[in-house]
Amino acid sequence: MTIDEGSESQRIDNFLFKHLKGVPKSHIYRILRSGEVRLNSKRVDSTYRLKIGDKLRIPPVRLSLSADNEEPKVAAHPLLSRHILYQDDALLAINKPAGTAVHGGSGISRGVIEQMRLEHPEFKFLELVHRLDRETSGVLLLAKKRSALVELHRAMREGDTEKRYLTLVKGVWRNAKQSVQLPLLKYVTGSGERRVSVNDEGLASHTVFTLKKTWPEFSLLEAELKTGRTHQIRVHLAHLGFPIAGDDKYGDFPLNKQLQKQGLKRMFLHAYKMTFKHPLTGEKLSLEAPLPEDLERFLRRLDAG
Repeated sequence: MTIDEGSESQRIDNFLFKHLKGVPKSHIYRILRSGEVRLNSKRVDSTYRLKIGDKLRIPPVRLSLSADNEEPKVAAHPLLSRHILYQDDALLAINKPAGTAVHGGSGISRGVIEQMRLEHPEFKFLELVHRLDRETSGVLLLAKKRSALVELHRAMREGDTEKRYLTLVKGVWRNAKQSVQLPLLKYVTGSGERRVSVNDEGLASHTVFTLKKTWPEFSLLEAELKTGRTHQIRVHLAHLGFPIAGDDKYGDFPLNKQLQKQGLKRMFLHAYKMTFKHPLTGEKLSLEAPLPEDLERFLRRLDAG
């Protein structure tokens, strides 16, 4: 990767801590000392401050620990690159698998952004444009240029992007199309868990639901986000009495246990489509991620009765 103005003057050890989040500092200092990290094709001291135009090579590492030395091993193969939906000089979109966090932290050694940086050390800049919950699969957009990131954030703030999800809910939804505007407030439980609830003191939140299909006990909905609040779709649906199948925070917990036995092992929420103007060219892009096989399989089971 080539150092740009966003990383200028950073100490190289601090730069690596950020880009290799979750990797033990002792290992980062070890790959610096051993010369595995190369700056302009040479060894580099941990106190070196980066300059614009520096060429940095970071060896791929992962957090799989061996029983012998408990140090990271070199990654044998890429884990997320096979999920890339779209890529150009400014953008990268992946079909994020369920169960993968977008960021490391809170006991998670490495998320999507850290993993993609490891798999693609040639990218001089790579940042998340938006987030998806850990258990939500689907289209996740990353920026490969700061100018693209800034423009996409502006577009999202001003409602110039379109994000649509597919979700299976408990109950029979009646309206073909329903606009839901309920304010959402973040709070922390006594155990320290972050939650969201419908509350008049919360932020304005707007979701448009479209009915796709019904079964005797379930409904398949398309959810279009008009705002992008934390857990917005999940909380709006739970508040209306239509919890998402498999939702472990706001769902029907006895039902979830039954669904696990029937093959639904996770929350049925998939970000299947994102439409926006390319941040640099202005071209309209519409990116789609097909419904994952585990969710398709469960729908086939409902069809079979």
